Amino acid sequence: MYEIWLAMNIVFELGLMYLPVVIGVAALLIILFGIAIVRGRPAWCGAVKPAIGVGLLALIVAFLLTPGMTKSSFENMGYWVDWANLFAISAGFGAVAAALTLPLAATLRRQR
Repeated sequence: MYEIWLAMNIVFELGLMYLPVVIGVAALLIILFGIAIVRGRPAWCGAVKPAIGVGLLALIVAFLLTPGMTKSSFENMGYWVDWANLFAISAGFGAVAAALTLPLAATLRRQR
């Protein structure tokens, strides 16, 4: 239980440290959605598949690269919390990539 509490505290502290980046990405997402709506008739349904594809690709790349970026390896991950944290970090990168891809794909696939 201590490991879970420690992981939650680490995520919270990292969130505070990277708060300007989080705000910047949120602002970029709002701007992209605004552009998609203003340009007229975005195809939201047609944009879901490309967004999911980009999100899954980002998840896989982040899953494979994150241990090396933290000067660790898959061999050092012996506890389930390590694997859960790695998957959560990767899923976060995938979700951000999918969210940023959705308005771009919807703008490119405008309804006629």
